[in-house]
Amino acid sequence: MSVKTKLVKTAIKMTPNKIVIWVANIILKGIAKLSEFKFDLDTRTAYVQVTLYGETEPIDVWLDGFAILTEPDSYYVIIQQAESNRPWMDNLLARIVGKAWKIPVMPKYKKHIEFLAELFKPVDIEEQESI
Repeated sequence: MSVKTKLVKTAIKMTPNKIVIWVANIILKGIAKLSEFKFDLDTRTAYVQVTLYGETEPIDVWLDGFAILTEPDSYYVIIQQAESNRPWMDNLLARIVGKAWKIPVMPKYKKHIEFLAELFKPVDIEEQESI
């Protein structure tokens, strides 16, 4: 793991969730409001609670086991498990979970994708136990 990756992982771990929620709500203004956010890069889990604009009940989404897979000159994103508190969202998630989705790589962004692939590479069971 490169020094750059270690620094970014540390920065992600140290970023308070309140700041993430505050920035997300600025970006999502008029679309949705993020009320909870939990992200663990080591265990590859995430939880978000968001309320869509005009709705009263929040939507909860849990992700478990996400990664960027690499092949020579190709990158794929995969989510191993996902669920929500809404049946329609579970149906949408069921269509994407467990499938490797190719990430189109434009030459201009190749270095960025390579960095993200290193940051989100699959976690081995042995490596996860040492965390």
